[in-house]
Amino acid sequence: MTAMRVGRPAQISIPSVDRILRLASVAVLIAEHGREAVVAAVRAEAAALRARLSARAEAAPDESSAENIAARVSTRLASAATASLRPVFNLTGTVLHTNLGRASLPRAAIEAIAEAAAHGVNLEFDLETGRRGDRDRHLEALLVQMTGAERATVVNNNAAAVLLALNTLAQRREVLVSRGELIEIGGEFRMPEIMKRAGCRLVEVGTTNRTHLEDYAEAIGPATALIMKVHPSNYRIVGFSTSVDERALAKLAHARGLALISDLGAGALLDMRRWGLPHEPTAAETIAAGADLVTFSGDKLIGGPQAGIIAGRGALVERINRNALKRAVRLDKLRVAGLAAVLRLYSNPDRLAVELPLLRHLRRSRADIEAQARRLLARASQALAAHADVSAEPCESQVGSGALPGDALPSFCLAIRPRVACRQAQARVERLSQVLRALPVPVIGRVHSGALLLDLRCLDDEELLFAQLDRLRLPGGRKRH
Repeated sequence: MTAMRVGRPAQISIPSVDRILRLASVAVLIAEHGREAVVAAVRAEAAALRARLSARAEAAPDESSAENIAARVSTRLASAATASLRPVFNLTGTVLHTNLGRASLPRAAIEAIAEAAAHGVNLEFDLETGRRGDRDRHLEALLVQMTGAERATVVNNNAAAVLLALNTLAQRREVLVSRGELIEIGGEFRMPEIMKRAGCRLVEVGTTNRTHLEDYAEAIGPATALIMKVHPSNYRIVGFSTSVDERALAKLAHARGLALISDLGAGALLDMRRWGLPHEPTAAETIAAGADLVTFSGDKLIGGPQAGIIAGRGALVERINRNALKRAVRLDKLRVAGLAAVLRLYSNPDRLAVELPLLRHLRRSRADIEAQARRLLARASQALAAHADVSAEPCESQVGSGALPGDALPSFCLAIRPRVACRQAQARVERLSQVLRALPVPVIGRVHSGALLLDLRCLDDEELLFAQLDRLRLPGGRKRH
């Protein structure tokens, strides 16, 4: 190779695609990934190499060897073949973490989903008559039993449940909602926007902090279709505030020939106080108070797969089921199977805290979590000894996903603090957090006051967590052995 003038990239010959494909190591890749995928990866790697070389004043000849290109192709193919949706350790302290998939499903639901996935099922087929059936029948009887409703139907999430109910019952008409209940939750879900998309007109009543029954009464007019009560979900108004409960609203609505819809958001099927948790309005309580329909999530306080549930008066649910939008938001067989399995667990509340991961995580005592933290402290300290101090400390968890807002759960965590100057601490903590996310099973904690906190409330498999410490690449570039 002729010498190049200083300041210009060296002219390095990149091996042809055919030459790289003839390597024995690449033949193995072709057998594993297929020729088409390997050829595409070789071409992509060659193009990336050309771009890197053209941007440099000096060349790195070893980069262009066929063997090194093949090695990078192998890495590229392995990355492409790895699923982007991966299990993680949720050590954030938020039990129902929306970004991490919310509730872990119970074993019964996992097995039911796997069975439905592996076979054809009678999703919409009546085995007695041999005719077409209704997929809701696999869930409706269970929901009616748990809520006291006349009928029930299920869609793919609670936003869809609200949208479908409003579109069915109030299209081109008015819906009364307290100003203090015009919520926005995660993902920029705004109740006014949902109402607009449903084709109904929002009428705001009262003020942000105080709404009285008279405010609703005065706002009712010829175009009013219904009154809507919305659970505040992920915020609370405290202090000088007033709201109207479902019982009073139902009495007013029915006297004026209107329906009352109550959106419970997170929802609950049983009183959480029986397990020492704060009370959350249940669907049964809300229907007993007079609500004509309730909407709530299946994947929050129920602890099931993502779903939106509509329960209430039979005539209203029947109208909703006839809406053409219902088909667009219905559940597939996997979620029907999973949700049905979770609902069956509720028939034995005495076993629910054992069978349902969500409830097991929520009711863990600080003493139990502290004992786990003390048990793991020595191993975590050893793994990070050269770079950080690890301590077991009290902290607070939260339910998450808008459920039980403001109710903290006493917990315990491993607090990891890098040994660096204060001005460098934040950057080092962020780097450590990144390193833990790069583990085979990523570890997701939360950064707080210069420390990485690993809240152990949701840690079920501590052995798996620490079995991968030998693969931990610590800040500073060294790998622990």
